[in-house]
Amino acid sequence: MGITECNRLGNYDYKIPPGIIAQYPVDQRDKARLLVIDNEGRIEHRVFYDIVDCLVPGDVIVLNDSKVINARLKAIKEDTGGKVDILLIKDLGDQKWEVMVNKRLKPYQRLLIGEGTLIAQYMNGNGKKVIEFYGKEIDKILREIGLPPLPPYIKRNGSGSKSYSGIDRERYQTVYAENDGSLAAPTAGLHFTVSLLDKLRNRGVKIVKITLHIGPVTFMPVRVEDIRYHRMGHEFYNIPLETADVINSSRKNGKRIIAVGTTTARALESATDREGNVIPGQSSTDLFIYPGYNFKVIDALITNFHLPKSTLFMLVSGLAGIECIKEVYKEAIDKGYRFYSYGDAMLILCSQRRKSA
Repeated sequence: MGITECNRLGNYDYKIPPGIIAQYPVDQRDKARLLVIDNEGRIEHRVFYDIVDCLVPGDVIVLNDSKVINARLKAIKEDTGGKVDILLIKDLGDQKWEVMVNKRLKPYQRLLIGEGTLIAQYMNGNGKKVIEFYGKEIDKILREIGLPPLPPYIKRNGSGSKSYSGIDRERYQTVYAENDGSLAAPTAGLHFTVSLLDKLRNRGVKIVKITLHIGPVTFMPVRVEDIRYHRMGHEFYNIPLETADVINSSRKNGKRIIAVGTTTARALESATDREGNVIPGQSSTDLFIYPGYNFKVIDALITNFHLPKSTLFMLVSGLAGIECIKEVYKEAIDKGYRFYSYGDAMLILCSQRRKSA
């Protein structure tokens, strides 16, 4: 079967104007802008705290409560004094971590971290970059001097300045984050405040949580022209019994399930049986969602604006339709919305699942 336009990578590209990428969060979380695609596919421009007016009693909001670990460390090569940027990827146990580094390292090269309070040794482990830590427990070091793993398109202060370790430690984290494990924030949730969540509950909106720990696989670029051949790695998720029960009973009563973020959407869509019921428990997912995917659980999505040609952009295109999303992104750019992790938000109410129901 030949490649169709819908499956062609270039179909998910768009031009990013200068200055569109948000380098800082807005002063107050819920005062980011909100672009709403309503049930008829019409575009509305709001503020995020208006989301209370966009939802109705009985709607179910599903949050991802994964907590971002301060996984970025600044190190110095013991032998040369050269600076190295370390990003922890996966805990291998016994003080060993799979990592990404921005400089070439030699096998068994020693690194000094935190003014020499921690020593690390680089090694090559079955094709993976691995660092073994000595001295202080790595968990303590991450709490003390680890930095939030901001994405590379946030370029204003990569040196660990006060704003990097201060503002970002608080704002690159949702107010409901509980379970350590993510290497990136579930950014759609960054707009919620405690008071806004309370207002939603008072309106009769049900709020439940899942956990999906975001790893680098979510952001791996798609390198094949036919996107059907792209493969995503696995990410851990956990769906509590209470969450599954609320979602399943609400769906049977015709209520909307609204995922906060693409990570939540992927976890829910991965944890279903043949009847579309959400199954509680722990597992992992490598689900890749793009146009043509048949959504089983979610009816709507709260999300940010995503990079061109990314799996996240493809997921929202699968939910609302590629032509709809292209029109929405053009409108957002024309209206000066801020893009990506610290940017503005979008509420997709016009989903393919609702259209086909």
